[in-house]
Amino acid sequence: MAFKLEPPPEARIGMYPVVGLVRRARRVADMSQRQMARFAKVAPSTIGKVESGRMVPSIDLFERILGAAGLYLAVLDQNGRIVLPMSDWDDTFDGGERRYPAHLDTIIDPEPGEWWGDKYGLARPPETFHRSREHRDAQRRRSQWEVRVAQHRGEPPPPVVPDWYF
Repeated sequence: MAFKLEPPPEARIGMYPVVGLVRRARRVADMSQRQMARFAKVAPSTIGKVESGRMVPSIDLFERILGAAGLYLAVLDQNGRIVLPMSDWDDTFDGGERRYPAHLDTIIDPEPGEWWGDKYGLARPPETFHRSREHRDAQRRRSQWEVRVAQHRGEPPPPVVPDWYF
């Protein structure tokens, strides 16, 4: 009985074929595996293993390998536009020095009615967020409609939702 050697499954990070991307990066930079390994600060065998599909690199290693060729990783949306990371604001901490939840839109210097505690007569904090997802989504729909007028030409505007509603 003869054993058939099958090539290893193609190494992938998500839907991206790492093998082809690393080989392409090396060719773009016109480097040998040893040269790329030196610039990426890894062993030459690591580049060989990645290119042969015997090793799937971590994102950190993949970034270093591409960086050795002068290439960068980027995050794109479904329309091919670059997605930039959110910036951290040092002054958006609550009284316990905790960051506000990342899924909530932070409001700096809230106006009357923008804070949920206004209806109870509580002292307004220097920053807060809307707890109501429906309120945030309604504001976002209205804002998108106002900004993207050409896309929504002929459509009635979404209703303006008062802050006290939620």
